Amino acid sequence: MSDADLIRLRSFLAELAPQGRAALLPALHAAQQFHGWIPEAVATEVGRALAVPLADVHGVIDFYEMLSREPMGRTVARVCNAPACALAGADDLADALCRYLKIEPDEVSPDGEFTVEHAPCLGLCDHAPALLVGEAARGSAAPDQAAEICARGGERPISFIGGDVRILTGNCGQGHPTSFTDYSSGGGYAGLKKTLTMTPQDVLAEVKAAGLVGRGGAAFPTGIKWEGAAKAAGQPKYIVCNADESEPGTFKDRILMEEDPHRTIEGMIIAAHAVGALRGYIYVRGEYPYAFNVMRDALEEARRAGVIGGNILGSELDFDIEMRLGAGAYICGEETALLESIEGKRGFPRIKPPFPTTHGLFGKPTVINNVETFCNIPLILERGAAEYRRIGTERSPGPKLFCVSGQIQRPGLYEVTFGATLRHVLFDLAGGLKQGRKLQAVLMGGAAGAFAAEKDLDVILSFENLSAAGLPLGSGAVMVFDDSADMRDVLKRLARFFADESCGKCYPCQLGARRQYEILDRAAAGRPVAGDRERLSDVGGTMIDASLCGLGQTAATAVLSAMKLWPEMFDGKK
Repeated sequence: MSDADLIRLRSFLAELAPQGRAALLPALHAAQQFHGWIPEAVATEVGRALAVPLADVHGVIDFYEMLSREPMGRTVARVCNAPACALAGADDLADALCRYLKIEPDEVSPDGEFTVEHAPCLGLCDHAPALLVGEAARGSAAPDQAAEICARGGERPISFIGGDVRILTGNCGQGHPTSFTDYSSGGGYAGLKKTLTMTPQDVLAEVKAAGLVGRGGAAFPTGIKWEGAAKAAGQPKYIVCNADESEPGTFKDRILMEEDPHRTIEGMIIAAHAVGALRGYIYVRGEYPYAFNVMRDALEEARRAGVIGGNILGSELDFDIEMRLGAGAYICGEETALLESIEGKRGFPRIKPPFPTTHGLFGKPTVINNVETFCNIPLILERGAAEYRRIGTERSPGPKLFCVSGQIQRPGLYEVTFGATLRHVLFDLAGGLKQGRKLQAVLMGGAAGAFAAEKDLDVILSFENLSAAGLPLGSGAVMVFDDSADMRDVLKRLARFFADESCGKCYPCQLGARRQYEILDRAAAGRPVAGDRERLSDVGGTMIDASLCGLGQTAATAVLSAMKLWPEMFDGKK
C-alpha cells in the first residue's frame, strides 16, 4: 500500500471512527474499492480506526462472499448460476468468459484486470442469463459476447412490468428512478402528510385495520409488529428496511427501489411516526449496487426537501435514514442476521425470543419490514384502511407483486390483486410457455418454496388458498419449468445454494444442507444410491424441526415437494 493510499484510507476511516464497530461494513467496502481486495495491512488499519479486534475484522471479511483477503481482478464478473439463469445458458456464458480471458473461475487474469466468479443469485432472474460486471448489471448475455462484455462491462437491463393493476408499480417501468419532484407531483407523500395530522395510535390502528401482512415471506401482521415496538420500553427506536432480497426467483424489491425509491422512504417515515423512532436504516444486498445508489440519492433529495431530518414538513417529527450495503450473504435476509450485520458483526441469526420489536438493532426496539411492505404503507394511509381492504380478498387484502421467471414468454414483474389465479398470471399476463412446450412444474415462493403442477394452475393466489393447496406464497417468486428442463439439475442447484449460504451457526442446517446437496448432486449425475429418498426425507425433516432460523427450516421444502411429484427421480429413472 502506497503512502498516498494509506493517507486516503486513514482520512476516510477518520470520518467513520465515531460510529465504531457499526461502521465496519462500510469501511471494508471502501477498503476493497481502494485496493480491489483487503490486504492484512488494510484490515489492520480498519480495525485500529474503529476499535475492532483484528480477529473480528477478519471474521467479518471471511463471512461475506463479496469481500476478499486474497488478490482479485480489478473487475469481478459474477455470473449467476441459479436455476433460471442456468436454464438460459449461464454455465456456457461463464465458460466463454474464462476461455476469452484464459483463466479458470476465481483466478485473476494475467493483466490483473478480471476475475470470473459463479454467483448464487443476482436478482436479475427476469433477464437470464445475468451477470454483474463490477457494479454494472448485464442481462440476457450470450457466450459469443464475451469479448464485448469484457470491453464494455454491463448495460442495466430494463424489466418488463405488467399486471391487472398498477398501484405499487405505478411509477415503475420508465427505465429511470422517479425523482422527488415527480413523485410529489403525482401524489407522493400525501400519505405522510395525512399521517402527520394523526396520532401515532391512530396510525397504528389504521395499519392494523388494513390487514397488511409482511410481504417478505413470513406474512406476520404489520400493525401488530409496529404496535409491539411502539409499546416496548427503551430509546432510541429504529425502523429498518430489509432490502437484502436474495431469494432466487425474486426481484420485486430491486425494481421498486430502482424506479420508485421515494415510496419506500415514505413508508419508513410513516412507520417512524407510528412507533416513535428517530433513526432508520435501509440495508441493500451487495449485488444491488445500482439500487443502493438510487436509494442513497433519493434520501439526499428527501433530506433537501425537509421530508427526512428534523421537524419533518414543519412537524415535531425528527427522523433520518442511513444506508447500508451488504456484501453477499443470503442469511442476512433473516431479520436478526441483518441487524447483526448493521452492527458490524458476522450475519449470524439470533436466538428468538427476544424479538426485534423489543430487543432489535443495538438492543433497542426495532421495526423491520421489507421494501414491498413499506411500499403498501402510503397507500393505506392515503386511502384509508376500509378502501385498502376493498383490494384483494377478505383474508388477503391489498395488491401483490409476483416475480415471474424461467421458461415463460414474458418474464417480468406482475402486479395483481389477491384473488387472481396462477393460470391467469402465467398465461394471460406472462404469455404462457414457449412454442411447442408443455408445463412441467412451477416453483412457488422461491428457492425455499414448493413445486406446483398442472393441477394447481387454477389455485387462487391468496395466503389462505395457497396454504390449503400446500403451496407457499413466500416472497412472490414464480419460476416456470417446461418439459425440457432437467429437474434433477434444478434441485441440485437449489441444494447447492443452501449449502453455500448456510451460515454454519447451527449444526442441523450446516450439516443437513451439505448432505442434501451431496445426495442431489449424485442424483443429477445419474448415480443415485439405494436409500437416497429416505435420506433426503430424514435430512429435510431434521432441518425443518431443528434449525435455528428460516434458512435451515425451509432449505428442504422444495426438495420434499419434488419427491412427491417425481418419486422416481431418486431411483435412477427419468
